[in-house]
Amino acid sequence: MTIVYEDNHIIIVNKTASEIVQGDKTGDTPLSEMLKQYIKEAYAKPGNVFLGVTHRLDRPVSGLVVFAKTSKALSRLNDMFRNGEVRKTYWAIVKQCPPAEEGELVHYLVRNEKQNKSYAYDREVKDSKKAVLHYKLIDRSENYYLVEVDLKTGRHHQIRCQLAKAGCPIKGDLKYGFPRSNPDGSICLHARTVSFIHPVSKKLIEVTAPLPEGNLWKAFQTIG
Repeated sequence: MTIVYEDNHIIIVNKTASEIVQGDKTGDTPLSEMLKQYIKEAYAKPGNVFLGVTHRLDRPVSGLVVFAKTSKALSRLNDMFRNGEVRKTYWAIVKQCPPAEEGELVHYLVRNEKQNKSYAYDREVKDSKKAVLHYKLIDRSENYYLVEVDLKTGRHHQIRCQLAKAGCPIKGDLKYGFPRSNPDGSICLHARTVSFIHPVSKKLIEVTAPLPEGNLWKAFQTIG
């Protein structure tokens, strides 16, 4: 975890693929607790520290996560995420070339809670939710393609599921059809940028996360 932006109301971190945003059954210390401890120590805060989780990233995904340091910011950020007022851009490394250099993917996703997996359909089916993303091919290496994804909706495993449905599973993502895992358990999906109007100051906040370490990402560092 690296803090990339902080003020009185919000804190944005660049998470590694191994970190979890909130506590789960593994019992591993989540980012939310790490940040509470950081705030407590950095600002000599007595008692319990407030920290609100505004959104999540899957454990094997790296990149930007926005937290709220005040209840006012949390309430407003929750509304902004819900209303699509926070723009999130992701970078994904895939083995297969996308169907076009740029386009929009529209599917209907059904979440299977037991499997912790979503399934994409081309038409609306029972219990499905519409999922929309825009993608653009921004670079290629000898063996892989780098795709930029702009999310229009926020569904469970949306990018992973939709790219797989389009024939481009993300490198390392066994759950969605990539044949091999990455050695560190990550998948090559990175929450690259986030931009929004600050919930209190009303200033534009734009943050870009450095790319993860690793030889595969280094192949694309020239445009990073």
